[in-house]
Amino acid sequence: MTEDPRSETTRDAGGAAGGNAAGLEVPPPPAGAREVFGERLGLAKRYVGWLAGAGLERGLMGPRERPRLWDRHVLNCAAAQAGIGHGETVVDIGSGAGLPGIPLALARPDLTVTLVEPLLRRVTFLEEVIADLGLGVRVVRGRAEEKAVRADVGGADVVTSRAVAPLERLAGWSAPLLREGGRMVALKGISAEEEVARDSAALARLGFTDARVNVVTAPDAEETRLVIATLTAARSGDRMGGRGSRTGSRRRGRR
Repeated sequence: MTEDPRSETTRDAGGAAGGNAAGLEVPPPPAGAREVFGERLGLAKRYVGWLAGAGLERGLMGPRERPRLWDRHVLNCAAAQAGIGHGETVVDIGSGAGLPGIPLALARPDLTVTLVEPLLRRVTFLEEVIADLGLGVRVVRGRAEEKAVRADVGGADVVTSRAVAPLERLAGWSAPLLREGGRMVALKGISAEEEVARDSAALARLGFTDARVNVVTAPDAEETRLVIATLTAARSGDRMGGRGSRTGSRRRGRR
């Protein structure tokens, strides 16, 4: 892996606290984290410090998640890199606390990552984290279905997401942000196969083909189920405001 100027050796002088000003307990990284993040393990530790501190204090993470931040969240999200090629552009929609976009950017410095998030308090958190870690990651405030967001971040190789919406609606938001031949890579739970079977017709209407579930695992992490589908020839009506889309809405509330 290419040496990063903000690698573990240059950034660990400040510890792994990140935004954890209150000194809340930060779980130590499991052994597999070094295999995933390499010289950027120090940055990953700081990110976990942000999640365990400001992330919990501001309600972006639940308090029960603190002991599971590495295996259930950070490493689980980093495993999604298995569905992303070298040097691709990645748009993470409904990024929340930065999952999966920030772990992907940490594990894969070759990627160009943009985080899309509508809520100001989350955008503020993301901008603070990115500045602290020195990552070349963009944050765009807005919803994936908004025209301004489509104009700003459209044409991506990959659109990713985690726990954002049912698959049909998620595909409707993802399609307009992808180039032809691009892929939706959605992190889903144990019902991933059922969602693909249920929504296969809707995905086809949107122009997605070859929808499948890939189960991948990072060392010392929970299994990650990726719903991967390729955008081939979307119908313009579906892409610009099909079923499940709220094109033009400017509301900033929760999905």
